[in-house]
Amino acid sequence: MDLSTMRLNVRRDLKDEDAGDYRWTDDELDRHIAHAVLDVSQALPLETKSSGIVIPTPAAKDIDISSLTNRVNIDAVEYPVDEDPRRYRRYTVWGDTLTLLISDTPTQGEAVNVYYGKTHTLGGTSTIPTHLEDLVALGASAYAGMEWAAYAINNLNVGGETTPKEFLKWSQSKLDFYRSELKRYGRHSRIRVRQLYADE
Repeated sequence: MDLSTMRLNVRRDLKDEDAGDYRWTDDELDRHIAHAVLDVSQALPLETKSSGIVIPTPAAKDIDISSLTNRVNIDAVEYPVDEDPRRYRRYTVWGDTLTLLISDTPTQGEAVNVYYGKTHTLGGTSTIPTHLEDLVALGASAYAGMEWAAYAINNLNVGGETTPKEFLKWSQSKLDFYRSELKRYGRHSRIRVRQLYADE
């Protein structure tokens, strides 16, 4: 699903489909969609394997990982690479520096594989799993509803003075359900066994 399709789905959820009289601009909805995509990325990031990271010169256990853009978390570090069985190492991360917690001295120029999670993208193409697309739309519509309810408090409303309160109530219930689903997906992600190796 691309961004325009996601935006259309959010408008449907918000009953905002009159192109001649939109309540939310495209830019406003895009901001709420981006917020929801970031939420989903924190709960269930895109699993990625690095390429091109090497032991620095001179050889050191501190490795620059600034090239791992949009990083959410790191799951495993493999060094040396492509052994059978694979060798996953203990590590720490501080900012953009990954430190190998190994007793031996690494060899400069050798490759290091980093398995990490990164934020999803939703533009011309999407990395969001199909089963999470509705969750993104739900989150974006809840955020848009909260924004409109806050805006409408001190404005004249055709539906009367209770309209902002009712819209806020609707948005809050959507947001509560959305957050509970985020926690559920995040919990399932954490339950998965990540350490499938004996640390060396």
